[in-house]
Amino acid sequence: MLPFASAAAAQELQDRATPLPPPVVAPGQPPAADPDTIDFSADVLEYDTNSETVEATGDVRLVRQGQRLRADRVTWNRGTGQVVAEGNIAVTNPEGDVAYGDRIELTDSLRDGVVSNMLVVLEQGGRLAAERGVREEGGVIRVTRAAYTPCSVVNSAGCPKEPSWKITADEVTYDPARERIRYRGARVTILGISLPLPVFSHVVGDRSAAGVLAPEFRIDRVNGFEFALPYHFNLGTNRDLTITPRLFTNALPMLQVDYAALESVGAYRVTAYGAYSRRSDDLLTDPTLVPSSENAFRGYLDASGRAQFSPEWSAHASVRLTTDRTFLRRYDISRDDRLRSNVGVMRIDRDSYFAINGWAVQSLRLDDTGQVQPVALPEIDYRRRIDDPLLGGRVTLQLNSLGIARDGGQDTQRAFASALWELRRITTLGQEVTFSAFGRGDIYNTSDTLATTVPLYRGSEGFSSRAIGAVAVDVKWPFIGTAFGGTQRFTPRVQVVAAPRIRNLDIPNEDARAVDLEDSNLFALNRFPGYDRFEDSTRFTYGLDYALDLPGIAISANIGQSYRLIERASIFPDGTGLTDRWSDFVGRTEVRFRQLVSFTHRYRLDKDSFAVRRNEVDATIGSRRSYLTLGYLRLNRNIGPELEDLRDREEARIGGRVAFANFWSLHGSAIVDLTDAAEDPLSLSDGFEPIRHRLGVQYEDDCLRLGVTWRRDYQDTGDARRGNSFLLTLALTNLGR
Repeated sequence: MLPFASAAAAQELQDRATPLPPPVVAPGQPPAADPDTIDFSADVLEYDTNSETVEATGDVRLVRQGQRLRADRVTWNRGTGQVVAEGNIAVTNPEGDVAYGDRIELTDSLRDGVVSNMLVVLEQGGRLAAERGVREEGGVIRVTRAAYTPCSVVNSAGCPKEPSWKITADEVTYDPARERIRYRGARVTILGISLPLPVFSHVVGDRSAAGVLAPEFRIDRVNGFEFALPYHFNLGTNRDLTITPRLFTNALPMLQVDYAALESVGAYRVTAYGAYSRRSDDLLTDPTLVPSSENAFRGYLDASGRAQFSPEWSAHASVRLTTDRTFLRRYDISRDDRLRSNVGVMRIDRDSYFAINGWAVQSLRLDDTGQVQPVALPEIDYRRRIDDPLLGGRVTLQLNSLGIARDGGQDTQRAFASALWELRRITTLGQEVTFSAFGRGDIYNTSDTLATTVPLYRGSEGFSSRAIGAVAVDVKWPFIGTAFGGTQRFTPRVQVVAAPRIRNLDIPNEDARAVDLEDSNLFALNRFPGYDRFEDSTRFTYGLDYALDLPGIAISANIGQSYRLIERASIFPDGTGLTDRWSDFVGRTEVRFRQLVSFTHRYRLDKDSFAVRRNEVDATIGSRRSYLTLGYLRLNRNIGPELEDLRDREEARIGGRVAFANFWSLHGSAIVDLTDAAEDPLSLSDGFEPIRHRLGVQYEDDCLRLGVTWRRDYQDTGDARRGNSFLLTLALTNLGR
């Protein structure tokens, strides 16, 4: 292609100041009786009987079978059937594509012809410009010395600009029926950098089609240089398949397969990875005992789906499985330390809920054998709400059963039935009073209890039963008034809960282990999560909620504490804030300033020393284009190392994005483990242990995303080694997207 052809074509990608042709049928006008009839209008119409030509001038408009034309002058030779349009031409086909030009030669059917200085604005997005174009039967457009781009060709001020990327070619063919553009002798120009392209094609708009997608590039210490080239298969209007071979300089290849489908009752997707490479546990044992050349199949499966059979009935599934514990980190697929799989069916209507679920957990922790990970199957849960005809209020009934099995651990089966009555009233003084009454009966069957290393979680061997009862009164009294040019609200709150002594320790604890006093459960009827533990005794809980709403500013805060009447030992572990008669103080503060600042602080203060036992801060400052996120968490509960679910830790997080030069931005994030041995005796951190960080630069506009990201990992996990990795991201609208 000659150099000047690209420049000329790029200039012609700009819009033409030409009015569009009218619709197929004007409002209120009946369609033509004969489909071959050409409806037209013009300012002046002349007929030459000698040459049998009809010449229309002025604002000429022609319509035939969805084909529309607008021009300054149209000449029709009745003998040859040739139609020549000149001056400010706009031709629209039934698909909605608009072709602009200076001169066009058409047949009298208006379907095909030759256009000079052509610009086609596609209905599906994008524009195609050329020095000369041919519009053939069926709407196929074939142009020479052409350029194509889906990008905007004007800036925010409406002035012309060079598109972010474009393709110039010797010949371009657009088939509106297939919504596909084909190129011959092409070059792609991205941000002014021009690269040659082989013969290729792509679809226009958002429709899926078979073909090669955008390649991926990555460099890291373990795998070396990575190159991935996805190939997409369009298997129909409702399903597709993408196969991605991934090649590495320091590892054997890996294959990724993605399949997705949309059915009449729902949708599902399946993603699978597979590689034949050195096993991860080679690095966890004595290298003299395991040959370094030993390879094995390694892979990962991630599948999910949902089906809606009726407005009430639905089913869902999520399955995540891997062959070993470090495969996901080795290839930077995921950093989860546990994989959870769930399958279930449910029915929901206005007043009832019924579900059958099953769970399985695969541990990816190197210090976990995996034999104590549970399989929960099935869990059957039924709930129904009914109105109380005697006292008013509402009653919620629940039936629940669960079976938990382990390969090398404790097995548990559970069933219970419960009823919760609630009545809410507003007094004449404005207090909101809620009365509650709760009753439940449980039966458990437990085996292999000695396999549970924590005695607090075991329960009794064999069958056990338990009865639970509680009554509560909760009173809120809001005071609302104007202040500081806005509105503020004080809401004192008092709750009284009474429950008899419950046989908690005879029951195994499977789902109520991660207990901690927080602002979210301070006024809960049971401050244990799950069902296996229920808080007994009589307690008083009091607190204060505060809110201030100003123009552009919203502030809210709460704080509270509880007191138990009895002195006997609590079933709460030491350090949870609920062990003694007086609980710790817990609270939350939130501040929002317009869309620029969001700040949340959660805390727990020791009731005796006012030491901070929980300190959690999350803040976001900035706009959508430029922002800074900060996060800090410290759990200083002084709980022994035997309770894995309640280990202390300290962590800091930072992330941000800075936009500059219109479409450019810098982004980064980092996570630092601040835990030391004083906080967690099992921690290997020295008090300042970076976990990983990311830093990158990116360009993104309406049709192009280009970026480079540098990431560094600071921890070795099996064959997932610490080190640097670099990722190149390139996405073009309509190409591999």
